[in-house]
Amino acid sequence: MNYPETAMTIQETSIDENLNNYAAENSPEYLKVSLAAAMTLGMVPGLFYRNACLHCVNVLLTYNDGCRANCAYCGLQKSREGNYNDKSFIRVDWPAFKTENIIKRTLEKKDVIHRICISMITHEKAKEDTFAILRNFSKNLHCPTSILLTPTILKHSDIDKFKEYGADMVTVALDCATPELFDEYRGTGVKGPHKWDKYNDTLDYSVSVFGKNKVGCHLVVGLGETEKEMIFRIQDVRNKGARSHLFSFYQEKGSKLDSHPQCPAGQFRRVQVARHIIDYDMSHAEDMEFDNSGKVIDFGIPFKDVAKIVETGTAFRTTGCPGKSEISACNRPFGDSSPRNIRSFPFELNASDIARVRKELLEYE
Repeated sequence: MNYPETAMTIQETSIDENLNNYAAENSPEYLKVSLAAAMTLGMVPGLFYRNACLHCVNVLLTYNDGCRANCAYCGLQKSREGNYNDKSFIRVDWPAFKTENIIKRTLEKKDVIHRICISMITHEKAKEDTFAILRNFSKNLHCPTSILLTPTILKHSDIDKFKEYGADMVTVALDCATPELFDEYRGTGVKGPHKWDKYNDTLDYSVSVFGKNKVGCHLVVGLGETEKEMIFRIQDVRNKGARSHLFSFYQEKGSKLDSHPQCPAGQFRRVQVARHIIDYDMSHAEDMEFDNSGKVIDFGIPFKDVAKIVETGTAFRTTGCPGKSEISACNRPFGDSSPRNIRSFPFELNASDIARVRKELLEYE
């Protein structure tokens, strides 16, 4: 198979053709698994660049007729050419396996796997199937389960059931920093079903059910927003009691945004630092200063404290649901950049990495 440079391995990875036959099957009996998770579970051969280690198994519901949404940057969008089961997602293949085999392999990797995450898609069967999968995981697995929600197909009572059936955390993929960008890329602009108010309502209600710091919000940096707009969105998420999980936009070939440029590294680094400061209650967006183009020029805390954040490197690591520590179990190796130009680090930064992000942080293009 031909993988893009964003693939997690430093050697060519192949998937046995027989495994792809599973893609003709549907959830809940079958689930797609991220390439990184399939490698970690030993279901697909390969090596991680710099020995990155995944601690969260990411699974995705799958149906022959695909996702009903049409998000402009997503590889699974319904208007993207090709058969649904052949479409990449986050620039790599997601092979499908029997759910029972995923459970078996996960249990064999207890020392490595600290969490499993069920990602819903926009499909009329996804809600009930997610309930079934969650109950199965809660009964048979050793680790906590998160759910990446699809608010469009959910009611408040469904959020209650997710907690009742065993999920300890949920996440809402708001992705866009502003309602205008959300509507352009996920709603009416692409003839999609998603609504900004529905997503924010689900985020609010999820916090009321699961509690503070038990709900995440995906945000994608570089969809056309300013740094100020993204940082104030992160603050809004924090005000709700949730935490933000950042992604640097990275083009998916064949999507509507496949020619949209990735944001400058400096923009992403400054937003990462601001997110760290806000999510750990060190300061607020209102205390930060921005230039006329919306770039942050003062983080609202003493310079020595910013320098300490940079030197530890934690702010630049992948953000997601935690495992056995506060550092994200869901570290998605190289999910938003090439390994040659890492945006979200899936491991502890070394001295060379720190020097690079320090330089990038000061780049104002």
